Amino acid sequence: MAASHKVAHAARRGPSIVKEIVYGITLSVSAGLMWNVHHWNTQRRTKEFYDLLERGEISVVVEDE
Repeated sequence: MAASHKVAHAARRGPSIVKEIVYGITLSVSAGLMWNVHHWNTQRRTKEFYDLLERGEISVVVEDE
């Protein structure tokens, strides 16, 4: 009877609020970091494109053959 009492007691316990808050903060910080990395990569590619365009190494005008 003692073992079943322990299992029933564990099943009655609700979720830990502190754990839920820590999980939420961890997930939100991770998602925010991934978004920032994506944004930084997009900014870098755009800057590289305009730098090449300014130096004349590339052109957006299609040359006639």
